[in-house]
Amino acid sequence: MINIEWGKLPFGYSKTDYNIRCYYRDGKWGKLEISSSEFLNLHISATALHYGQQAFEGMKAYRGKDGKIRLFRWEENFKRMKRSANGILMQPITKDLFKEAITKAVLMNERFVPPHGTGATLYLRPLLIGSGPQIGVKPADEYLFMVFVLPVGPYFKEGFNPVKIAVIRDSDRAAPLGTGSIKVGGNYASSLPGVKKAHDEGYGAPMYLDSVHKKYIDEIGAANFFGIKDNTYITPKSPSILPSITNMSIMQLAEDMGLKVERRPIDIEELSTFEEVGACGTAAIISPIGEIYDIDKDKKYNFCKDGKAGPISTQIYNRLVAIQYGDEPDSHNWVEIIK
Repeated sequence: MINIEWGKLPFGYSKTDYNIRCYYRDGKWGKLEISSSEFLNLHISATALHYGQQAFEGMKAYRGKDGKIRLFRWEENFKRMKRSANGILMQPITKDLFKEAITKAVLMNERFVPPHGTGATLYLRPLLIGSGPQIGVKPADEYLFMVFVLPVGPYFKEGFNPVKIAVIRDSDRAAPLGTGSIKVGGNYASSLPGVKKAHDEGYGAPMYLDSVHKKYIDEIGAANFFGIKDNTYITPKSPSILPSITNMSIMQLAEDMGLKVERRPIDIEELSTFEEVGACGTAAIISPIGEIYDIDKDKKYNFCKDGKAGPISTQIYNRLVAIQYGDEPDSHNWVEIIK
């Protein structure tokens, strides 16, 4: 038994029992290895350290009322990691090894899968790095794929309650033809100044605008943005936005509910016309937004005037979470029971 207050867990790192590793050497992937160490033995000139050859995924395992453990749309995470690997010339992990590794990582750490109803989940972090040494700017010839897991609470401390967001104009998260649409560490490194500025202003996360016009909404820190008005779910379309598996799922559920769905550029001036706005992603699922503050223009947009999430956001959130935990039918075959 472990002594964890599941309902008070933050979204942060904690040690679990095992992680899973696999090496690409001599032109082929090896067998999965099990480790209890939290550390890597890495060459000082590994390309991950010098040239940013690194990609990762974020996903969750859920324990249902029936005690069974479920993975949500893991194949989409595999596809995205493959796109990320190809985008920075890394050797992609195979689908079979990806599935075997994430399953083994969950089951070998099963005692850390939070009980149903606690609001906590088991977060999975698949990681792919260039481990081979290069001192010229070129791809590695060796790679390490690994998966570690940890129990987590809500990404935003507010949980499913309105958060405050600040518009950041003096830094960019990603360029249109850069790496913004793949999940690599460099995107998050470049977002840190904006994250710090938002936090310093008392806001939970930054809202980035497009790097060309500084006019169109890009992303909310590490999450996708959406707005709802006139029975329509609207989310930005941009070559620098990371395609969110959660957002992809929400768009389908919105259609199921009879909403129209639009993916298109969203001018920041359009914010004042939305009835509900929010951020979505694996870590947060949905975070309703209560206030957006455009720092440079000293302009505030307010939502959730009663202090609660809007009705459509709430309905979508409840439906998605119910599918993930197995509380409602999974008509789209998104969930796979692994035990």
